[in-house]
Amino acid sequence: MAKGIFITGTGTDIGKTYVTALLVKKYNETGIRTAYYKAAVSGNRQGSNGLLPGDAVYVKGIAGILQPVDTMVPYIYEHAVSPHLAARREGNPVELSVVRQGYEALCQEYDHIIMEGSGGILCPLRWDEKKELWLEDVIQELELPCLVVADAGLGTINATLLTLEYLKMKKIVVKGVILNHFHPADEMEQDNRRMIEYKGGVPVVACVPEGAKDIRMDADLFEKDEVKL
Repeated sequence: MAKGIFITGTGTDIGKTYVTALLVKKYNETGIRTAYYKAAVSGNRQGSNGLLPGDAVYVKGIAGILQPVDTMVPYIYEHAVSPHLAARREGNPVELSVVRQGYEALCQEYDHIIMEGSGGILCPLRWDEKKELWLEDVIQELELPCLVVADAGLGTINATLLTLEYLKMKKIVVKGVILNHFHPADEMEQDNRRMIEYKGGVPVVACVPEGAKDIRMDADLFEKDEVKL
């Protein structure tokens, strides 16, 4: 099976899809055939052939990859709410076996899979009278390590450390943190980086400035237990 990594975030709207797109772009440019995958995406619009998975279309455009969109997301919902609530409104609840099947199919075609989560780490994918499913269940089922995307600004120390502590509690391997919306000359944001590394015990593997077209980080991240800064 191909090696993969799971991209989670400290919350919604911190640029997780944008950073994921830059990662997919980077790894493909280094010659590693890398695919994008996401279990479920909400808040999508209708196209000529049904709902269009907006995040997948966005990543495909930014990364410049040829991967078919219909291989990227097995569960697509229209309502812009958590997947578990969207499924209760629209039907078609997430099944872990289907998510795994889509992932394994990509493993047959690509060297690596970059899988994006929905919202923050504590996002319910399904919650109904039959079963419940959370992002952590997907990560553990696919045995994936994580990268945590966080905003570089005020409040990120608390949000990032709480996310890291939860992942540690769930025994999920964390490869590092990526700070988005980073301003190199900002003393506070530089200090945020230091505090996250000191207290969180993991490296900040990349800092992404506003409007960046590429991401600078270790190209061997998939292969290493520890990442060089």
